[in-house]
Amino acid sequence: MKVDWLETLLTRVGGNDATLLLVLQVFLVVLGVVVANFILRRVLARLEARTQQTSTPWDNALVSAARQPLTVVAWVLGLSFAARIVERGTDATVFEIIDPLRVIGVIACIAWFLVRFIGNVQEAIIAQRLARGESIDRTTVDAIGKLLRVSVLITAALVGLQSLGFSISGVLAFGGIGGIAVGFAAKDLLANFFGGLMVYLDRPFAVGDWIRSPDKDIEGTVEEIGWRLTRIRTFDKRPLYVPNGIFAQIAVENPSRMSNRRIKETVGVRYDDVAKVAAITADIKAMLRSHPEIDQQQTMIVNLEQFSASSLDILVYTFTRTTAWVEFHEIKQDVMLKIAEIVARHGAEIAFPTRTLHVTSGQDRAPSEG
Repeated sequence: MKVDWLETLLTRVGGNDATLLLVLQVFLVVLGVVVANFILRRVLARLEARTQQTSTPWDNALVSAARQPLTVVAWVLGLSFAARIVERGTDATVFEIIDPLRVIGVIACIAWFLVRFIGNVQEAIIAQRLARGESIDRTTVDAIGKLLRVSVLITAALVGLQSLGFSISGVLAFGGIGGIAVGFAAKDLLANFFGGLMVYLDRPFAVGDWIRSPDKDIEGTVEEIGWRLTRIRTFDKRPLYVPNGIFAQIAVENPSRMSNRRIKETVGVRYDDVAKVAAITADIKAMLRSHPEIDQQQTMIVNLEQFSASSLDILVYTFTRTTAWVEFHEIKQDVMLKIAEIVARHGAEIAFPTRTLHVTSGQDRAPSEG
């Protein structure tokens, strides 16, 4: 960097004292960086406030992501400039690392900006879709965001190594050979990684879904799908962390994607009311046909099912329109109370376990002869 004009100006102020001249140069550079950083912060803050008032979220995502990395870049460039001034005055060998450190700092700030920008865009897409009332697959958005961030970090690392004088081809070749050893040593980690990848691609469940497994003691609401672990919140509000490799080995049910909820109940009436069973089943079926919360397009069965030990069992089998757990139980309660009213209206009773003892009269036994 050329600083002759600065040296000429400061020579008039500091005279021929080399140390004082050097200190004045460094002080002015640092002061300039502080002032420039202050102005930059104020400008970016006002610009971000302006972008928050616009209808499009992209400008706000860009400015918000650039605020901190830009200020750090200003410090990196300013301090490297000051260090270059000190190097010219001292000829110390340690200052030879100024250029590599400046390049690494700039590359790191660019990668930092891109990672922040990707995260801001990801959140902006989700917020925009939700504001419009549109459905969005948060799992897919998260997966794409993570892939882009990983790509940025890997690219930044390779560019940084290249700027330090390392051969990228050599690094990649070493990575290929070392990858075999790492694969054997971290097979569980890789299994979880590819398990997470399969979850992202196949999408058997998404964030917010209620899932359970008949093979493992897993049941709850999915809160986060990571590359190694999936966090599930159980119904007693405990977090459950499941390695993604498990999902390649077990069956997973997703009740959140059910189309209806089923009501399957057995209503038992007394054997004394056998003559009323046909009328009771007909009225129950008519009640279900007219019920606004029962899906008429699904299977509906109301029939005498079996002669059990203490009752005549009537099978009631139907489906509700809703899949919401709480609302389903409200509908089910309404249906069951109406069934009880129908049974009572026909003068019948719901059976409960009973035992009838028949005693026959007979002659007393003759006394035995001794």
